[in-house]
Amino acid sequence: MPEDLDAPDPARLAAAKARSGTTVSVCLPARNEEATVGHIVGTLRRNLIERVPLVDEILVIDDHSSDATAEAARWEGAVVHATAELLPDLGPGAGKGNALWLSLYASEGDLVCWVDADIRNFGPEFVTRLLEPLLTDRAVGLVKGYYRRPLHGEGTGGGRVTELMARPLLSALYPALATVVQPLAGEYAGRREVLEAVPFVQGWGVELGLLIDVARAFGPESIAQRDLGVREHRNRALDELGGEAMAVLITGLRRAGLPAHELATTLVRFDAEHRELLEPVEVRERPPMLQVPAYRAKFGRELSA
Repeated sequence: MPEDLDAPDPARLAAAKARSGTTVSVCLPARNEEATVGHIVGTLRRNLIERVPLVDEILVIDDHSSDATAEAARWEGAVVHATAELLPDLGPGAGKGNALWLSLYASEGDLVCWVDADIRNFGPEFVTRLLEPLLTDRAVGLVKGYYRRPLHGEGTGGGRVTELMARPLLSALYPALATVVQPLAGEYAGRREVLEAVPFVQGWGVELGLLIDVARAFGPESIAQRDLGVREHRNRALDELGGEAMAVLITGLRRAGLPAHELATTLVRFDAEHRELLEPVEVRERPPMLQVPAYRAKFGRELSA
């Protein structure tokens, strides 16, 4: 069940982190987010690195931005990696999930916290609330954030793909996960030994895939939730959400046992004049990082027998 807690004291978390010898990475996947990424990085640096030593590194994984996302992030103190420069021998990928997967290789922390780069009202509590369960309870392997999402700046109504696709899908096929408030939330944190053991869907299905795969590998009880308050970000138009919904659907159906070759990956849509539009949907998957030799070499990991 979700828990609503006040924002934890960063100094208390930093002390718990120091006692355990744990390191923390915050990673932001980003594409064309120059308007917001600098504020997020700067807020983290000032509050959770300089003021309190809770976060050890801030990484931005720049996914082919055409604006000044990389420059804005570097100016505020982040280490920036372009997706094309990470693990190039494994071939090009695409989508948010690919950037998240690459950030697992690029980062160093024992705990990895992911935050979307388009949040307009970002505060350090977004990260401290996600990290608290991991720093205080060894049984927790993944922490999902949830929040209220105003639509176009008013009331609620954000999370349309969640309400119309992800929540019905979980209720029907994965009832043990139906109590997850925001299954598609882009703000979550996990232990490296958990995250490196599961595959990553490259596109928009990544959050649902991680949720299901972590629950299967480590048990639903290893997943905690934390209230992040209100999340204000760029809302997309309804006609831009079909591809994301299809990616979520395919991810859930694959994990329910439907063979991948039986599922089409092109969304058929129609424009205002009823002309047919074909939209390819990214549903390829990256393997668990533990299967990548370069990752095992970097972190001294060995494959289980």
